[in-house]
Amino acid sequence: MTRLSGEQDAKGEKDAKDATSGGYSRRKVLKIGIGVAVGAGVVGSGSGVAVAGGPDDPSSPTLATKVKNLSGPAETGPFASPWTDLGIPVRCPDGTMLFVGGDTFNGDHVPRPGEGADDWRAPVGLRSSSADLNNLRIDGSVGGDHAISLVDEPHNPVGDKATTAIPSDVFVVDGVMYMHLMRGVIYDTHHTDFWRSTDNGETWEYLCQWPGDLHGGQFQQKTYAVAEGDYCYVLSTVFNREVASGMLLHRVRKDSLGNPDAYEPWGYADGDWRWGAPPTTVFGTRKWGEICFRAMDGKYVLTWLNMSPLSIRAMVFPLPTSDLTRTLEQTMILPGNPGQEAANFVASPYGGFVIPGSTFGNFHIVVSQWYDPWNYRFMQYKINMLS
Repeated sequence: MTRLSGEQDAKGEKDAKDATSGGYSRRKVLKIGIGVAVGAGVVGSGSGVAVAGGPDDPSSPTLATKVKNLSGPAETGPFASPWTDLGIPVRCPDGTMLFVGGDTFNGDHVPRPGEGADDWRAPVGLRSSSADLNNLRIDGSVGGDHAISLVDEPHNPVGDKATTAIPSDVFVVDGVMYMHLMRGVIYDTHHTDFWRSTDNGETWEYLCQWPGDLHGGQFQQKTYAVAEGDYCYVLSTVFNREVASGMLLHRVRKDSLGNPDAYEPWGYADGDWRWGAPPTTVFGTRKWGEICFRAMDGKYVLTWLNMSPLSIRAMVFPLPTSDLTRTLEQTMILPGNPGQEAANFVASPYGGFVIPGSTFGNFHIVVSQWYDPWNYRFMQYKINMLS
């Protein structure tokens, strides 16, 4: 999610210094060390975890190729949005692809601390008239030549910071689009809310909200897998990269998505896992960045920004209730130096949202990056050799 929203210590002069010195800015890569390859993270007591280098690894390493920048002055500047991130992709009922951006700015650079924000909006909708993975290009926006905020967000001051509306997921069920937002000062979520659109993302109707402290905050950042049958499955974490969080699993009937009381937790009780038990972390505890959960090709895929070591990872499993602590973690994107990026090495990466239309043989994700006031964007990457 966008790292501005009043927390503008993550950019500006400090970012430029870090970038030119070969360091990793993006809030010191969010105060973590730079990792290589794959790390296990912390899992629940007694749980194992499959990591790269194990006997069940893919026969070849996971590789990535940058396809293109999807946002930036040349790509989205014509829609008054040269500086934006996230770009959560959703294929609209009309066949277009909507990329829902986070904190978005106009002007000739991302605002530095003390400069004030030029035309700050969040979230925004940037549209590709083609949903073909080989032909994605932003050629429109919700708002025409000037992308507008999809919902009302006044960016109210809170001390020396300000509120914002950061999207965590956008998806479609039975021809209706749904969007989940995290509201408040960034990394201090006051509440989350849920919206729907019946006109391909042009207008949005409020449905419901959840308090930010629900389930110990572990219901703030949500991502939805739209499965066959009656249910969607929801994974969630705390929305704060510096706070260790479990990952919770819920299910909700497709006809009850806007009813907060309809979300049924998966949990461990009386010696067994079952629906309706108290919510229990399904993936131990670790520090999470963005997460994306999708049903695809008869299986499920989870992609996420792993905080220690820094990487964008994926895992593939047969059921939403599969044991994730014993599922192979595959690294797709690793941090690299600005100006020396190649293959799957990306300077200050985050995000990692699955692009609709992907298959396991042709897998594409949206990767964001931000390391100085002139390098804040989202990009398309193709991932090869995903197991």
